[in-house]
Amino acid sequence: MPENPLGRKAPTDWVHVERYPLTATTTPALPVPSSIGINWYPEFDRPQKSADGRWRVGTPRIGSTPRGGHCVCVLPVGLRDHASWWKFYDQGAEGACVGFGESRAMSLLNRHRYDARWLYKQAQLGDEWPDTPPGEGTSVRAGLDVLRTVGHIRIYGRWSSGEPKASEGIAANRWAMSVDDWLTAIGRPGAGEVPFLNSWGKSYPHIVWMPTSVIERLMREDGEFPIITDR
Repeated sequence: MPENPLGRKAPTDWVHVERYPLTATTTPALPVPSSIGINWYPEFDRPQKSADGRWRVGTPRIGSTPRGGHCVCVLPVGLRDHASWWKFYDQGAEGACVGFGESRAMSLLNRHRYDARWLYKQAQLGDEWPDTPPGEGTSVRAGLDVLRTVGHIRIYGRWSSGEPKASEGIAANRWAMSVDDWLTAIGRPGAGEVPFLNSWGKSYPHIVWMPTSVIERLMREDGEFPIITDR
């Protein structure tokens, strides 16, 4: 498989963040997964296994250039990602990370598999870029708009349910304005590192940890850190 399928596009404006910020009253009562839109650096491509058994990415060097935007699902406290989902959610050679990252979050919440490529295509139809499709990539915002207004398509065994259902989507999404608020929403207040799930199938370790200091940098670099409210 190609080494670097990515696909997240940074938004052309930040109206959604300004209008719908995460606040104390809109933070979900229980920790939720967060499919973040970030710059992806070469240092993230090859995580290293530490003595404690955890896989970790390195800190980007000063002057390092990101090789694109990516969407990955951050694992909250209290939810488990199945090994079968690790294999299933593989975006392959296409820049479909938004559909896969956000579908992974819905699997964590609802314990079902979803049609990630359908979500990606629907997000492209509603995003702000006239060349998507057929061009690749889309925004985190566009994917969440689909989940909120249309819902999602569940996968049963090898087969799709065929039609999206609102009950498989989200009721709302908010945008974290600070790393501290975001960490609280995923149930990891004060954490020095967070675990994320990539969408490259078994060619990438199942769970990889990223330092919170790097997360802070990525948020400043046009990062989008959504917090969802499930239906």
